[in-house]
Amino acid sequence: MFEQYFEIFLDFLKAFAVGGAICMIAQIVINYTDLTAGKILVMFMLIGVVLQGLGLYQYLVDFAGAGATVPISGFGYLLANGAIKGAQKGFFGAFTGALSAASAGISAAVIFSFIMAMIFKSRTKKN
Repeated sequence: MFEQYFEIFLDFLKAFAVGGAICMIAQIVINYTDLTAGKILVMFMLIGVVLQGLGLYQYLVDFAGAGATVPISGFGYLLANGAIKGAQKGFFGAFTGALSAASAGISAAVIFSFIMAMIFKSRTKKN
């Protein structure tokens, strides 16, 4: 029984370490460059796409689980993985595979954004 709890603890530790490392790298990029938040998000998403395209990100997902799939680089991994699996069905499958793989996350983002927009009043940021 103790071994089972220890294994769960190690899974949490690996997820926290990898997810924390990804966030730490992003924070260093924010602190030491003049890149905007949008450019950093796109950069991390593309890094996830490229690493999955090379077959490397899957090892990180197998090791860290949610620690690798929750950050924005995990979204890039998800798009690339869907495109790779969809491409087995043909040329157009590469496009539809990426979108179908990410459809749940995209739908949740749109729905929850709409709900929050209905609840809260939006305004521009004051400098």
